[in-house]
Amino acid sequence: MSTPSSAPATLAPPPAPLKKQPYPFWLGGVAATIAASITHPLDLTKVRLQASGDKRMIESMKKTLRTAGVRGMFDGISGTWLRQMSYSMCRFWAYDESKKLLGAGKDAPAWKLAAAGSMAGGIAGLVGNPGEIVMVRLQGDFAKPPEKRFNYKHCFDALFRMVREEGVSSLARGVTPNVFRAVLMNASQLASYDFFKAELLKTAYFEDNIMCHFTASFAAGTVATTVCSPADVIKSRMMNASGPGSNSTLGVIRASIKNEGAMFMFKGWVPAWTRLQPTTILIFLTLEQLKNGVDWSRSKGYTVL
Repeated sequence: MSTPSSAPATLAPPPAPLKKQPYPFWLGGVAATIAASITHPLDLTKVRLQASGDKRMIESMKKTLRTAGVRGMFDGISGTWLRQMSYSMCRFWAYDESKKLLGAGKDAPAWKLAAAGSMAGGIAGLVGNPGEIVMVRLQGDFAKPPEKRFNYKHCFDALFRMVREEGVSSLARGVTPNVFRAVLMNASQLASYDFFKAELLKTAYFEDNIMCHFTASFAAGTVATTVCSPADVIKSRMMNASGPGSNSTLGVIRASIKNEGAMFMFKGWVPAWTRLQPTTILIFLTLEQLKNGVDWSRSKGYTVL
């Protein structure tokens, strides 16, 4: 008696890998706000060097401590928070979206990353311009003679008074050098961090850990400082100015070259590098840790993030 032949067993296809969810759009803004709060005294000194007659970084810091105490090193920090939660939040979000649009994946060439950074910088420079003006004015106010100070109470008081006293157009003061500088910053800082990180991971010496993030961000900070210095100086001088004829980019450049020579564009490079290096390192280290935190919370089933 023959037994019926059994049908061959069919293996079920392996489940398709789950597509990784994007990180929250505000993550970059939070990381930048934390980093900027820590390095605020250096940023304050850089702005005052660029916008006033102070000559040396240490002398400028001593002057601030002498006249306003330790609290004076955090003058205008509400403006810094406003700027980071507008400009930085927008630039990190726009950078990720631009990379998707250009098809810039994990091992994308440097030019694609730079193009994505430039696109993000153009958008964020426009969105963040009011916050940038408020930050620069709040930081530079106490370096001026009392009769020339704005005396804003905080960032929102600055916004309301600018619109009331100078018109809505005052929120666009210095927008050209600011957008130009934002394009340079994001094309150099964000793109070079991704590029250096990818190159380091190709070697046998680095893994995707804090040492790799530190090294890539250190290199990115140096590149960004050098590329952005000219636009940063012009932007600070325009935003700190007021009155007729003070909102012309070419006018500010001509007057500065006439009075100080072409090297005025690199005035404050050392404090800018000293400030941008720890800021860049802190931003990317914090961002990577926040991403790890999001990954961990999702692995535990939490859906808030």
